[in-house]
Amino acid sequence: MEQMREAAAHWIMMHEHPFTILDEDGFNLMMRRGMPEWQKISRTTCRADCMKIYEIEKKRLKKSLECVDKISLITDCWKSKTQKIEYMVVTGHWIDSCWNLQKRVLSFINIPPPRGGLQISDAIFKCMKEWGIENKVFTITVDNASSNDLAIRYMKDTIQRSRTLTCEGNLFHVRCCAHILNLCVQDELREIECIIGNIRESVEYVELDFEMLSCALKFKEAFKMFKERDPFYGCCPQEEEWDKAQKICSLLEAFWIATHIISGSEYPTSNLFLQEVQKIKSALDIYAQYEDLFLKQLSSKMKEKFDKYWGDCNLSMAIAAVLDPTKKMLAVEFCFPKLYSELDASKHILKVKEIINSLYEEYVVEETNKGAPHLLESESFGSSSARRSQQNSVYNWDDFDEYCAKVETSETKRSELVDYLEKGRLKKNEIPKIFSCLEWWRMNRIQYPILSKIAADILAIPVSSMASEATFSAGTRVIDSYHSSLSPDTVRLYCVGVIGFDIYMD
Repeated sequence: MEQMREAAAHWIMMHEHPFTILDEDGFNLMMRRGMPEWQKISRTTCRADCMKIYEIEKKRLKKSLECVDKISLITDCWKSKTQKIEYMVVTGHWIDSCWNLQKRVLSFINIPPPRGGLQISDAIFKCMKEWGIENKVFTITVDNASSNDLAIRYMKDTIQRSRTLTCEGNLFHVRCCAHILNLCVQDELREIECIIGNIRESVEYVELDFEMLSCALKFKEAFKMFKERDPFYGCCPQEEEWDKAQKICSLLEAFWIATHIISGSEYPTSNLFLQEVQKIKSALDIYAQYEDLFLKQLSSKMKEKFDKYWGDCNLSMAIAAVLDPTKKMLAVEFCFPKLYSELDASKHILKVKEIINSLYEEYVVEETNKGAPHLLESESFGSSSARRSQQNSVYNWDDFDEYCAKVETSETKRSELVDYLEKGRLKKNEIPKIFSCLEWWRMNRIQYPILSKIAADILAIPVSSMASEATFSAGTRVIDSYHSSLSPDTVRLYCVGVIGFDIYMD
């Protein structure tokens, strides 16, 4: 019965059942049929059992985080419609010792108003202290809300009192790329809000379920025929509206593709974003030259907003692209002149080179301080007694050793970074059909012991908070009606207990 109690608690959390399901007569009748010794479990007992599992798994995860050197965080805020309260979710991303991308929801807590930068900063830091990762946080990804900018400044100040941030904090603040793309698109979509509304109503009227705008266009003729046959269907778009929707769809295709690529949570995405940003910018530049006045005006406004949000160089994404063996520094040198003016492009390229060199030097010092097993010039393989015996052997050749020492020290040894960058990138015909940047670094970690650590930490950076927004989304960052009916403590139990520990995901 004790084992059944534990199994019942796992079942409740796995399928997010209400605790009251254990009180149902039919459930208890079924359990007694299969197990005569079955004893009814009260909702209070089950909740206590769930909390016990939660604490056990929390300790297990905390223990595993002790082995992690660096962890990148995402944070975002969620609203609850029925309770009128707001929650903040904090998700951790890192590469484990087996070179697998790991992610865990570490916190899902109610933040009482006012929810300013200081309150957000305090909540994040409390989460970091709770998990013992305050000295391991590498980056934090947030959306572009002004309160988040303020929170990051507070975070930097707090952390720098006890340790130095990597690259003087230049990489610490990562802006959610999906949010930036969303901002570029949403204002312009409002201009055809009535058209989209008609298409959406048409889709809902015939109860179709697909990618709404692009797929609805494929059924344009079907909607026209449906209008002729159904007198109550009065929201069919006009031909001119279909035409505008078609143009909008072609314009938004690059945004749609980029958003889907960077919103993946099962694979690293930081190395993929620079090329998608460049594709979007090139598409906007092309559409801005169109003779079609509607498209030209729309793309020009989106281009203006795009330039505003990408005016500053996104260093994390640039470095991630450099650490992709299929791109390297050539990707930055190719993309930046297309994203920025000639002067700004040169300035940003130089900045990327400075930061990546600074980052490498910091990791060299870090590994040296850890006592990493790099051989010193006076060391060789084998025990000290073996070395002494060798010195007394017939192989002792002092003058030759002195000569070699002079020659070898005069030759400058290339760093891992220089070696990696000077070697050609992987060409298309050299890349396997299913290529993983992370797997490449795992396979080459012996050749690049320090650079591979940098790559692992950079590739773990989430470029979008969309992964955390998928937790309990009812369309946007709004908790659905079922979870809104739960107490804040129980919401935390479900969100962190189930998704955070991944105990039911294997």
